[in-house]
Amino acid sequence: MNARSAARAPFGDIPPRHWQGGPVDCASCEHRALRARPDETGCEPGHACMQDAYARRIDRFFRWHPELGNAHLDHRYFEVRAIAARHADVFRLPALIDDPDETVRLQIALRLPHAHLARMAGDPHREVRMRVAQRLDAAALAHLRTDPDYGVREWVARRLPSALLPLMASDADRAVRMRVAERIDMPALLRMADDPEAEVRRIVATRLPAALVMRFFDDPDWRVRWEAARRAQPHALTPLLADPDDEVRAMARERSETQRIESPCIVGPCGGEERPFAGASHG
Repeated sequence: MNARSAARAPFGDIPPRHWQGGPVDCASCEHRALRARPDETGCEPGHACMQDAYARRIDRFFRWHPELGNAHLDHRYFEVRAIAARHADVFRLPALIDDPDETVRLQIALRLPHAHLARMAGDPHREVRMRVAQRLDAAALAHLRTDPDYGVREWVARRLPSALLPLMASDADRAVRMRVAERIDMPALLRMADDPEAEVRRIVATRLPAALVMRFFDDPDWRVRWEAARRAQPHALTPLLADPDDEVRAMARERSETQRIESPCIVGPCGGEERPFAGASHG
């Protein structure tokens, strides 16, 4: 079995169809000479063909012949331009920054040299701008923090230098503020403790210094209080032992009991009772 038959599409696959409609005409194709070559050195209608309307067959053609990418960056069919852009020399890609089809621009945003990438930050399509936000140098992301699309801003929040994250701490979108809360440093992190969204406050509770987690003991959401019970200093957990939620009380009780078991004691004249060892003083 040769390579062509081994890689053949299954029976009942989409029949060959020219991207302009009608049958594929090998005689009119500029690459018709490839038909005489064997296996992946050639081409094949319905399987690896640049004229086909089916993107998978175009993709297979260019994977077999990546050296042809440069020659088809101006093809009239957007799928051909987009797939050719995956294989073309990167210095040829800036010419497609303003391509009329977003599928092509998405491919350009993936491979465009960084020196030209900022030119695509204002692309009209959100997916293009999201890819730009994933690839821009972190220091160049600041102007995208006010992008109208939350998905773009979420990527900015993942990658923006931490010193600039306070500028996004009040973003209108919950998902963006969650990403900010995961990375922002103190003391700006503490200012997010009053966020209106419980999931943002829960993330803050996981990152605040343990000594500051007590502020969440009265949080209206049990998940935030549970996180506080998990992280607060054990000696401070008494209020949560009476929490209205079973899970919060259980966590507070477990940590309180573990602390009592693990803490060494000093036996001495302390009112006839054992006194927990307070540990070294760092003053």
